[in-house]
Amino acid sequence: MERNMHKQVAIMKKSLFDQGYLDEQFMELEELQDDANPNFVEEVVALYFKDSARLINNIEQALGRSPLDFNRLDGYMHQLKSSSTSIGASKVKAECPLFREFCRAGNADGCLRSFQQLKKEHATLRKKLENYFQLARQVGPRETACRPK
Repeated sequence: MERNMHKQVAIMKKSLFDQGYLDEQFMELEELQDDANPNFVEEVVALYFKDSARLINNIEQALGRSPLDFNRLDGYMHQLKSSSTSIGASKVKAECPLFREFCRAGNADGCLRSFQQLKKEHATLRKKLENYFQLARQVGPRETACRPK
């Protein structure tokens, strides 16, 4: 039974990579995890979601103001891109440059469309990682990180 659950965790992680939600940076985080800090990745991801939720809220508020402060929006999105890059959140990270281009062009409609897509990708990633970590906790201590095949 335990072996089957380990396999489920591996399959779930592989699907996160195959679907493009995570990239190599997530693997690098896992390589930093060890017996002294067995929940390192989950803790880093939890901090990411706390910080990114704050940034998304800031962006949402800024998008509700008139006139739009495109420089401020661009700054928030730059922070979100950096945070997303640090955990390997590839779909969220990929949406950030598009939003920033709309900011530079002063395109409010483009910013709104891009932001809606970013929020969707962020929420999907959050749910998928919550499910992944929940299953991983049930399995117990993880083996050393390995790249999905």
